[in-house]
Amino acid sequence: GPAQSQMQFPSGYGSHPPNYSAPSGHYSQVPSKAAASHLDNQYRAGYYPSYYSAPAQNVMIPSVGSNVLNAQGSQQLYNKTPPHTGASSDGPVQGAISSASYLHMSAQQSYSAFDNHYSTSVSSSVASQGFPLNSDHYAMPVVSGAMYPNVSYPPVAAGSVYGQTFTSQSLPAVGQYKETNAFSSQSTSVPHSLQQHVSMGYNTTISTVSSAQSVQDNLSRNLTGSVAKVNNQINTGGIDASQPVHSVSQNVPFTKPGVGTSASSAVISSVKSPAPSLSSQPPSSPSVTQSPQLALQEGMQYGGYVNNQASSAPAPLSSSSDDEEEDEEDEEAALDSSSTTSSASPVLNNYDALEGGGYPDTRSVTSSPAPAPSVPQTSKASKPFGYGYPALQPGYQNATPPAPVQPNNPGNHPGFQHYPQQYPGVNQLSSSLGGLSLQHSQQPDSLRPVNLTHDRNILPVSSVPAPVPNLNSELRKLNCSPDSFRCTLTNIPQTQALLNKAKLPLGLLLHPFRDLTQLPVITSSTIVRCRSCRTYINPFVSFIDQRRWKCNLCYRVNDVPEEFMYNPLTRSYGEPHKRPEVQNSTVEFIASSDYMLRPPQPAVYLFVLDVSHNAVEAGYLTIVCQSLLENLDKLPGDSRTRIGFITFDSTVQFYNLQEGLSQPQMLIVSDIEDIFLPTPDSLLVNLHESKELIKDLLNALPNMFTNTRETHSALGPALQAAFKLMSPTGGRISVFQTQLPSLGAGLLHSREDPNQRSSTKVVQHLGPATDFYKKLALDCSGQQTAVDLFLLSSQYSDLASLACMSKYSAGCIYYYPSFHRSHNPAQAEKLQKDLKRYLTRKIGFEAVMRIRCTKGLSIHTFHGNFFVRSTDLLSLANVNPDAGFAVQMSIEESLTDTSLVCFQTALLYTSSKGERRIRVHTLCLPVVSSLTDVYAGADVQAVVCLLANMAVDRSVSSSLADARDALVNAVVDSLAAYMSTASNLQQSMLIAPNSLKLFPLYILALLKQKAFRTGTSTRLDDRVYAMCQMKSQPLVHLMKMIHPNLYRIDKLTDESTIHVNDRVVPQPPLQKLSAEKLTREGAFLMDCGTIFYIWIGKNCDNNFIKDVLGYPNYASVPQKMMQLPEVDALSSERTRSFISWLRDSRPLSPVLQVIKDENPAKTDFFQHLIEDRTEAAFSYYEFLLNIQQQVCK
Repeated sequence: GPAQSQMQFPSGYGSHPPNYSAPSGHYSQVPSKAAASHLDNQYRAGYYPSYYSAPAQNVMIPSVGSNVLNAQGSQQLYNKTPPHTGASSDGPVQGAISSASYLHMSAQQSYSAFDNHYSTSVSSSVASQGFPLNSDHYAMPVVSGAMYPNVSYPPVAAGSVYGQTFTSQSLPAVGQYKETNAFSSQSTSVPHSLQQHVSMGYNTTISTVSSAQSVQDNLSRNLTGSVAKVNNQINTGGIDASQPVHSVSQNVPFTKPGVGTSASSAVISSVKSPAPSLSSQPPSSPSVTQSPQLALQEGMQYGGYVNNQASSAPAPLSSSSDDEEEDEEDEEAALDSSSTTSSASPVLNNYDALEGGGYPDTRSVTSSPAPAPSVPQTSKASKPFGYGYPALQPGYQNATPPAPVQPNNPGNHPGFQHYPQQYPGVNQLSSSLGGLSLQHSQQPDSLRPVNLTHDRNILPVSSVPAPVPNLNSELRKLNCSPDSFRCTLTNIPQTQALLNKAKLPLGLLLHPFRDLTQLPVITSSTIVRCRSCRTYINPFVSFIDQRRWKCNLCYRVNDVPEEFMYNPLTRSYGEPHKRPEVQNSTVEFIASSDYMLRPPQPAVYLFVLDVSHNAVEAGYLTIVCQSLLENLDKLPGDSRTRIGFITFDSTVQFYNLQEGLSQPQMLIVSDIEDIFLPTPDSLLVNLHESKELIKDLLNALPNMFTNTRETHSALGPALQAAFKLMSPTGGRISVFQTQLPSLGAGLLHSREDPNQRSSTKVVQHLGPATDFYKKLALDCSGQQTAVDLFLLSSQYSDLASLACMSKYSAGCIYYYPSFHRSHNPAQAEKLQKDLKRYLTRKIGFEAVMRIRCTKGLSIHTFHGNFFVRSTDLLSLANVNPDAGFAVQMSIEESLTDTSLVCFQTALLYTSSKGERRIRVHTLCLPVVSSLTDVYAGADVQAVVCLLANMAVDRSVSSSLADARDALVNAVVDSLAAYMSTASNLQQSMLIAPNSLKLFPLYILALLKQKAFRTGTSTRLDDRVYAMCQMKSQPLVHLMKMIHPNLYRIDKLTDESTIHVNDRVVPQPPLQKLSAEKLTREGAFLMDCGTIFYIWIGKNCDNNFIKDVLGYPNYASVPQKMMQLPEVDALSSERTRSFISWLRDSRPLSPVLQVIKDENPAKTDFFQHLIEDRTEAAFSYYEFLLNIQQQVCK
């Protein structure tokens, strides 16, 4: 097969550090790949190898038989593209352009902390929703970066270890943009191209807005972090430094003290609307612009800035070619008839262009409306399935598919033979709408008016369920679980104008890697995907006939591959619509190793431990080492798993654990200004080969530093050493820190003023004090390494700065305030339980996640811990089942031609066993045209969680006061909009639809959360940690953090119970979070997510105290009781059964704490009673009266 030229690449993403000495065999060439036969055991469940001994350098694409490259028939609907071109024969390839001038300009920049520290935000191409424009509490202009189209670029080397090259081209300019500084009258003309430009570099957020006037109007209520600064350190990859650079305004407002600003930051307003996003538009679709009038509409413009240039990074270490990032996701590669590119064909080195479809036949894609739905015959869903497919039956292998007929209209296909009864699909299912016009049918319960000031008991008896989309029963069964994929509006507005009127945000809440009890795992050589938009086939596609299916996102008609005609479950041929991929909205594909250029990385774990005097006094080392010893054999991995340890105080200590040594060897590096690895080959060792040495070290570590007097902490140099050690392979770094770093790179100084903890005005220092930890995180992300932080501190440790190492490397953060092993047993127990989960939960390495949506919708902001690689692609060095993500969306084009929209997320990762897998979730929702229908489908919990993410960004980029005002205005505007549409309502009442009746309560709970509360003494690290949690927790856990559940447990009965695994579990009703529900005669359990409080009244029945707590009376109950004894009594069994049931529903086992009136912990308990008044905050009733006053103005 054709080989690509080997090239030298500078150190950086995807390359090894300078002076790196590769292990033996590292540069060996990957064996060539021959064209596979259908009978070659390619469906075996155990096909995927996991016994690689050493990674191979990715310098060549595997050779492919010439028949694969040259055959172009019914299975290949596109022309071969010559090497090193930036456009196909039919038209330009979207997303294939990079801005050389921008790269040259940004290559000179150093890392800079930017205001939006708590999100890695990227914006797409339409005016999106922000906070209401008709409120004048605050105004925040946006700061955005420039893009530089209309520049001709020569072929240049991409920063890739795989030797790929690419060519960047620009389309002719069609207009002029005005580059304007929002704080001056100076402006420069910048040529504009319809082609979007995606630059290569670090975490870049570049925005354009639709008109000069809308800079202030459309963005004044934007809650997404209104200041989007460019923070870019770029490997130019050989770009000519003589490329022209456009001048950029550099006035950057709202600069935090001590925070660097990027010289490339700029404010841009344009006289034209930007081109649409690549994420949801086929390559030949016409460019669509948004009218300025839409951007200026009054209402809640959530995320009122747009972006048509995304932050992207040079090539990371990966198990496949950069050019095939989703030819990692393009796992079917050259053999799949629905694959876009051959694995041996040169492809543009651009993640967005590749994932967007490579080189499809653009003639078959148009923007015509979807077909009129017809009545289908429902199909039966198949059973859960997790086995590889058997080989295709011999009689079916050579069946000739019909000649492809390219549609000229995705809405109506008169030339196609339709199978409306046998092949139901989303476009034939008219019954799927289930009567969407809610106004002409009986009013649903979700629209029942609720008088909030009159109906005080609005809390449901049990937990609030997710609303069910208004689809027919068959589609409901096939739809994705709301625990994995949830939308803030289950009825999607038809237009952006309708969304603006509703004053509710449109977004997605994702929990993509959560633990599942049943998951269809599919092993097949053919993973069927749309040729244009690369959507995976799913239950909501339409089968036109046996041989063709229509994509439910871009409406392209695709061929059904021959292998897909055979159903392995029914052992029948000709029923593709009954395949497991089309019967399950959540599936996982195993990608064959034939399409990888190096073996997947092994599981590599590095532990970086603070051993200063403060750490030894806290006593955490004993807990960590004991947990590791207990779970060493349970660490996810295979025979290649590697592990290492680094400790640090004022020096950095390494540990040689090479097999053959009689005992671990400590190597001390005292020169922290120029850190180096003393013996690089023996610091990360095979877990199984060196297990005894590892156990010896873990047994010795807690006592090795008992007498230390070192009070300094050289965290920065220790992290630099860890990065050098992990760079060749990638993996996970676990950092344990107990104090403020005080030596070497990344040293920090205390910024907290304890006297300002109760301030009701300004809360400062929510952002990092240095860019060191963010820069390090970006370097780690480029080498497929995530950093997890465990902060166990009794004093201020500047979590705002330290958290950056996890936020930008897709890591996670654990925080234990006032930690002490003996003085604070609750925190010690929490650390122990967290470590057990942390060390044994599943993990995915070198992952990427892409979100696709129906044409007409676009993504503009992400929330979570990750690195944004392009407009819809997230880079996740590690992914874990406890991580959640949020996405803000907008409506780019009117959805009048479709009745349903779909969202699909694809998570590509390497499992701990060395398998490359793709987990796909697909969600289908109806489109509505009336405002009442939008309110009927509102998911109040999803709305609140998305607003919480947005408020965190606003707190950091602007101020805490602005964020609080924005949250209140979100309630005021949405209820005012609803009341304006309802007739016969008295203006003196505060009315909400039943779907939003809990909205004010949840917003009040947010305002009293540690992240946003004022007037109450809140440590700065506590506040920052709460904000970090809101950005990374999945909805189910975040809601318990925002609004805990309160139960009375001293009177549990068998009247309302459920049966779980032969265990009877009582189900007590939920109580209001108010002291009026607490009685001195009762006992109450508060579920706060990570902690359970059991409050015992002074006059509680002694029988309950004796049977459940194990003490004779109230006075004898100890102050620090953290476990319930097993007492042979019915009340004890019921209570323990209920608490165990609650614990089993979450990954982290909560700590239990029994509270009496004399217990100091009662303060924390009573602060969670959010319906009661405090010195600095309204009660719930007072909050409603305040909302009513503003609504009725």
